[in-house]
Amino acid sequence: MRHAKILLLIILSLNFLLSCKEKEDSTAQSRRPVIGVSLLTLTNPFFKELGNAVQAEAEKHGYDVLLVAGDFDPAKQQNQINDFLVKKVAAILLCPTDSKAIGAALAKVNEAGIPVFTADIACTAEGVAIVSHIATDNYMAGRLAAQAMIEALHGSGKVGMVEHPEVESALMRTRGFEDELEEQSEKNNVKIEIVAKLPGLGSKDQSFKATEDMLQAHQDLQGIFAVNDPSALGVVAAIEKAGKAGTIKVVAVDGQPEGRQAIKEGKIYADVMQHPEVIGQMAMAMIVKYMAGEKVEPQVLIETNIYRQQDALNDPTLR
Repeated sequence: MRHAKILLLIILSLNFLLSCKEKEDSTAQSRRPVIGVSLLTLTNPFFKELGNAVQAEAEKHGYDVLLVAGDFDPAKQQNQINDFLVKKVAAILLCPTDSKAIGAALAKVNEAGIPVFTADIACTAEGVAIVSHIATDNYMAGRLAAQAMIEALHGSGKVGMVEHPEVESALMRTRGFEDELEEQSEKNNVKIEIVAKLPGLGSKDQSFKATEDMLQAHQDLQGIFAVNDPSALGVVAAIEKAGKAGTIKVVAVDGQPEGRQAIKEGKIYADVMQHPEVIGQMAMAMIVKYMAGEKVEPQVLIETNIYRQQDALNDPTLR
């Protein structure tokens, strides 16, 4: 009987020690630094890829990620940032829903001493400290889009632009597009005229409506530049509804699967390809580097390339 009691005490002691070890491991796990990430949206495949890349890279380096989306709503994103502050995250990675309006919320983050990084969309609010901005080289993407449009229209024609002026990345694309057309006009006698610019908010539905208005006002339109693939797909739908499929060339910036499929089918002339997974990986790399006390580049720009129908026909990822 005595031996049985001793054995029972040993078993109970082992269980107690194992329980303590499990709690210790759980506590250690919960103490992993957390990165607060607020993306523009998660309905757009570009931002899904970016977010997935951040999470995968964070896991490699022992970080947890609190991933949310502002859904184009500055007020909602400000609330998310306030929540990050309450949770005392180690760093914040942001794709601003509005490049200027986000300034007030980020000022509080700066005061709290939490480092802020931006991806894809820059913060242009004055007085806000951003450690590093990681994005597509959006200005050059706009210039490449203009080159694709010149190619599509053989250097002459009237074009419209479906833009998204609330975010800096889209503004840089439209600026690059306009600058390239102006430069080519002076150097190579390109005669492409921008006759309309309407906001599409980077979404298919809004861009569809903007394009309908544009086509009604400009019956002789020959090309449309859209700032991303959702916009381009809205543009294509409006063109098809107007019975002008094949007569108006569409050029965009993105490279999402649905956009590339539309290029394969001849509905979009070309995309300037972005690489969201690289942006996500690089953003997390900058955070890890900064947290280790190393010097971080204030801006990291990812190169792009033009993707045409021939590229789509040779693309094994498309059906």
